[in-house]
Amino acid sequence: MHNPCAVIPVFNHETAVATVVQALLANGLPCVLVDDASSPACAAVLEQLAEGEQVHLVRLAVNQGKGGAVMTGLREASRLGFSHALQVDADGQHDLGDVRNFIEQSRAHPEAVICGYPQYDESVPKGRLYARYLTHVMVWINSLSLQIRDSMCGFRVYPLPPVLTLINSANIGKRMDFDSDILVRLAWRNQPMRWLRTRVHYPLDGVSHFRLFHDNVLISSMHTRLFFGMLVRSPLILWRRWRT
Repeated sequence: MHNPCAVIPVFNHETAVATVVQALLANGLPCVLVDDASSPACAAVLEQLAEGEQVHLVRLAVNQGKGGAVMTGLREASRLGFSHALQVDADGQHDLGDVRNFIEQSRAHPEAVICGYPQYDESVPKGRLYARYLTHVMVWINSLSLQIRDSMCGFRVYPLPPVLTLINSANIGKRMDFDSDILVRLAWRNQPMRWLRTRVHYPLDGVSHFRLFHDNVLISSMHTRLFFGMLVRSPLILWRRWRT
C-alpha cells in the first residue's frame, strides 16, 4: 500500500503556508498541518485552511520545535491511515515542483526514505551554508557511512511504519537538530535511503526560526550524543550491514 500525505510543521508562517498547501493539494497530496503554538494571526490562517477538503490540523498548546511538530504530524498521518509522509517546511523554501518526482520515487521504492539533496540559490545565508560541511563530516562519522549526502534538508518522504517505530523508541531531537538526528538513527538501523536533487530558496515569507547560537549548540550536542551512541552500537551497525 502506498497512500502518501504531506506533513507541514508551522510556526508563524501565515504569509507562506497557504501557497505551500495549495501546491501540495494540486499534486494530489492531503496535508497534515501542525500548529506549533503559533500566533493568533497564523492560527486563524491554519483554521481557515483546515476547513478545506484533505487538510487536517493538529494544534500544539506549547511550542515543541520543528522536530517535535514533525513527529506529532507523522503520528497523526499514521492515525489517519496514510502509509508515507512528505515532510515540507511551511516557509516556501522547498521547490514544490519536485513533489511529484519525490512521490513517484517513493511509490517505486516504498521501503526507502526519499531524501532531498539541496541545490541552493543566492538566497542561502552563507554562514549556514558553510556550517553544513562540518555537519556532513560529523554525520558520516556518526553513521559509519557516506550514504547520507545531506542530513539537514527537511524535504523528504518517510515510510511511516519504520520511522514511527524509531521515534517511539528513541529520544530524537525536537528542534533544529531533528533532521540530522533521525537520518543517522535510521542509518544505524540500515534503513534504505534514496537521494534526489532539489532546489532550495530562503525563504518565501522572510521568517527564519533558526537561532544561530542556541540551535548550533543543540546541533553540536546532538553530534556528541550520536558519536557515543555510534561507539556503543558499532558492532550491531556493522553486523546489520554485513548481513545485507
